[in-house]
Amino acid sequence: MDRPYNVLFLCTGNSARSIMAECALNRWGSGRFEAFSAGSHPKGAVHPMTIETLQRLNYDTSGLRSKSWDEFAAPGAPPLDFVFTVCDHAAREVCPVWPGQPLTAHWGVEDPVVFEGTDEQKRRHWLRIYSYLENRIKIFVSLPIAALDRLTLQKRIEEIGRAVPPGES
Repeated sequence: MDRPYNVLFLCTGNSARSIMAECALNRWGSGRFEAFSAGSHPKGAVHPMTIETLQRLNYDTSGLRSKSWDEFAAPGAPPLDFVFTVCDHAAREVCPVWPGQPLTAHWGVEDPVVFEGTDEQKRRHWLRIYSYLENRIKIFVSLPIAALDRLTLQKRIEEIGRAVPPGES
């Protein structure tokens, strides 16, 4: 391809999981992928614990924002190559028609926002959710995308959605 692969991560609120996935793919797929995130019903702000988690992992969080998936279905939106849902609610919703006829898969992980515990338990839980997403993204960026036919690639990205980080069961 003459451009990076465009990848959209979807979640209902676009305040936690999809934001973390966007950051992780932009780090691990730098140059080959450009990641975006959006929500079907965006919260309007990135969750403070998402910001804290990403900053602790040395991400620049200054440009992050919660946005609607409508931005990526509008004229002039980047053509999407892949769309991944990271929450069960977004996976069940009727999505807009995406420019570019992207491949889609569900990479669902728990919603860290609903976790209850001490501040330190919350920090560990958010980092655990991030590690699930990061693990899947590392597998994804290692795929020989250009060498795979569309059907094989679809199967592989669906399999990635079931991957767990090393040490988890």
